[in-house]
Amino acid sequence: MNLSKTSEYALRILSFMINSDRQVFSAKYLVESLGIPDKYLRHLMTDMSKKGFIKSIQGREGGYVFAKNASKIFLSDVVDSVEGMDKYRGCLLGFNKCNEDQPCSLHKTYVPVRDMVVGFLTTTTILELKDMNIQKF
Repeated sequence: MNLSKTSEYALRILSFMINSDRQVFSAKYLVESLGIPDKYLRHLMTDMSKKGFIKSIQGREGGYVFAKNASKIFLSDVVDSVEGMDKYRGCLLGFNKCNEDQPCSLHKTYVPVRDMVVGFLTTTTILELKDMNIQKF
């Protein structure tokens, strides 16, 4: 199970920000550092700003900063804000009614894996991504 490109980019941006010595990040700096298309990055920054994860500082030395303590931002919050968590909680084969009473062919083997992934996303914060010797953003 892969994250969508939108969730991937949002998490890459925030993990890059938390692992940097910078306090303020211009969109240009983020685009150049992360290789995310400018328009896509700006759209994501607007979305994450509306959700209260980051805020924009206007002016010559402006840019983006965390608006919320990174220890309060869970990976699932970010994913939910940009695409929703439903696809990560649902049936791998896409069935609407896939449960213990009406399982699909993958249900019994996939549910434990799904629960681990959702558990990871819902219990891991952006702050926990700091200082992990991360080499790729």
